[in-house]
Amino acid sequence: MKYVLLILFSCVFFGHAQQQRDSLQSTIDLKEVTVSSLQATSETPMAFSNLTKEELSDRNLGVDMPILLQFLPGTVSTSDAGAGIGYTGIRVRGSDATRINVSINGIPYNDAESQGTFWVNLPDFGSSVGSLQLQRGVGTSMNGAGAFGASINLTTDRISESSYVQLANGFGSFNTRKHSVMFSTGLISNQFELSGRLSKIDSDGYIDRASADLKSYFLQGIFRHQKTQIKALAFGGFERTYQSWFGINGETLQNNRTYNPAGENYNSDGKLIGFYDDQVDNYNQDHYQLHWEQGINAYWSFALGLNYTYGRGYYQELNDLWYDQNISFSGNSSSAYLQLPNSDAIDTENITQKWLDNDFYVANLMAAFEKGKQKLNLGFSYSNYIGDHFGTLIWAQNAGGASPNHRFYENKGEKKDTNLFAKLTHAIGNQWTVYTDVQYRWVDYVAKGMQAGQVPIDVDRNYGFFNPKAGVTYRMAPNQQLYFSVARAHKEPNRTDFENGNPLPEELTDFELGWRYNKSSIQFVANAYFMDYTNQLVLTGAIDEVGAPIRTNSGSSYRLGVELDLNWAISDQWQWQSNLSLSENKNRDFFFERDAKLQSLGNTNLSFSPNVVGASQLHYNPTEKLSMGLFSKYVGEQFLGNIDSPLSKLEAYSTQDINIQYKMTPNWCDSLHLQLLLNNILDKKYVSNGYFYTYDDDWSNPGSITTIEGVGYYPQAGFHFLTGMTISF
Repeated sequence: MKYVLLILFSCVFFGHAQQQRDSLQSTIDLKEVTVSSLQATSETPMAFSNLTKEELSDRNLGVDMPILLQFLPGTVSTSDAGAGIGYTGIRVRGSDATRINVSINGIPYNDAESQGTFWVNLPDFGSSVGSLQLQRGVGTSMNGAGAFGASINLTTDRISESSYVQLANGFGSFNTRKHSVMFSTGLISNQFELSGRLSKIDSDGYIDRASADLKSYFLQGIFRHQKTQIKALAFGGFERTYQSWFGINGETLQNNRTYNPAGENYNSDGKLIGFYDDQVDNYNQDHYQLHWEQGINAYWSFALGLNYTYGRGYYQELNDLWYDQNISFSGNSSSAYLQLPNSDAIDTENITQKWLDNDFYVANLMAAFEKGKQKLNLGFSYSNYIGDHFGTLIWAQNAGGASPNHRFYENKGEKKDTNLFAKLTHAIGNQWTVYTDVQYRWVDYVAKGMQAGQVPIDVDRNYGFFNPKAGVTYRMAPNQQLYFSVARAHKEPNRTDFENGNPLPEELTDFELGWRYNKSSIQFVANAYFMDYTNQLVLTGAIDEVGAPIRTNSGSSYRLGVELDLNWAISDQWQWQSNLSLSENKNRDFFFERDAKLQSLGNTNLSFSPNVVGASQLHYNPTEKLSMGLFSKYVGEQFLGNIDSPLSKLEAYSTQDINIQYKMTPNWCDSLHLQLLLNNILDKKYVSNGYFYTYDDDWSNPGSITTIEGVGYYPQAGFHFLTGMTISF
């Protein structure tokens, strides 16, 4: 099964290579079927933003996708290593990555079990994206995990009529280097194009030892003949990053903000003697996709998409004996935790690898009908995920007779997701457009076996979710629209939720009301939303041993806000893009157990949900070759937990970046593109992310229980730069 798609790709390419020539104008466009079935348009009564390939490339010097998207409305990006390379994250409207549906050419990219997205597994993928749309709120029906905060739909490069070779090199602070080569054959016989990319990114990171060694590849073939388009892709990445997901406490933040506790090694007297060199996360991920687009007649077309993803890797760590027995009390050094075979085995310093080996299969089928002002999109998607989780002991001071690569836990997760949807856009006269969207998802999730520490996992859940959406758009004038929509969504818990309790699925009703104004020189969108949740799985603020957020059902909660988005071409030389999001994000009637007493806290702030988020991009183009931009970002204060503890408050921050680009066409190449990014030019010392936890102390004062609070921070880099040069032939 793992190689079926590769064989199929080859058969498709060579089987069609001998077809007769046909004009490019007689073919269909991929966007007319797959993308149009998933993406919103000006007639869709929902909030969205589009980014072109050119807009992405303006800042694409090696940073991950969340950093490239940070200036879109309502978005907050984070970076564990502090400079945007390595593990990064994104939140939209306060919703974290587990609620943001991500698809690549309509294929779900979210990890099926954790529901998160790990962009570090696809380094430099932004260089192969042709277009991107971010929908805020529930959005339109998508394949894969439900969207509770946003959805991000990426489409890979479209066909290039001309051949090219492109070399890109970049350098920057923290010993950052990016090298890539891209190519396209251009259209061969007016029917076929092959394109590809190889990339290598390295960085030491702002945080100590938060290094990243990233490699990626991308290969795409497109065949077009009359009303047929076939697109086959193979892409993937390898990442080896030193762990930097533990953060630091407040005292360390003040005295040594780049300190990284990962890999600490102590002697028997509790003296820090160094750090373990291979405290790393090591993962490979390969994707194979096949897309067949077929026009049937003047009204109907359909698309078939197939995908296989193979992921495998581990994180490796030193479990220090002294630290475990005196500070963390995790038990990771105990013979019982390691399942050492001898009855007289003792606790021991050790090095372990915790593995994930998974396979992900997807089949999509979509059909599109368009006649006059009526549009109908039908979709079916089925996915099957199989994930093996296991741990191996690779070294121990006292192995207790364990064999090499002794496995100390094993479990397996399997998830099947079936999705049906139908979307209808119906115009009534010249002013009114009605939109309806109905989706049903079946989710089956099974996880069985033993986790680390011989903690069993036994999950067997089945869910059926009905997600209707409806709205209307009213064209007030040729350049103005009003829209309103109501959407219902449900979402299942993820694996970490089951590991931490008995969670309930989430429910959401999303109301969106907006006004669009569009003229040649100015585009403005004002959008108001009310997102009403039942059993929202909110972030508690705490993290597990690999930095993954822990969630809990909140009961009743809501998000209420206004989003303003402006794009203004002030003159031929000046352009201003800005957005502002103002919101209120609350738990209703929140209860918390403090000092062994259940307390009602009333309405509290939802964690990681700033009430103010803004961005500005001011562009100045003094000549056709030279452009300069001032990029500003503001994120208001937010709480790292849900109990409004003053300790959990993360201060507001703002950053300013300068982007300078120079493009020329010398005689020896087709184009030369020079870039310079000056990030955080005011050298602000800020924190974009953190964690908050509580625990009950019942030993300091026997007979009483005191709730203790703790907090951790992920500091971000001060002033730093990236520079790049791209040569096209």
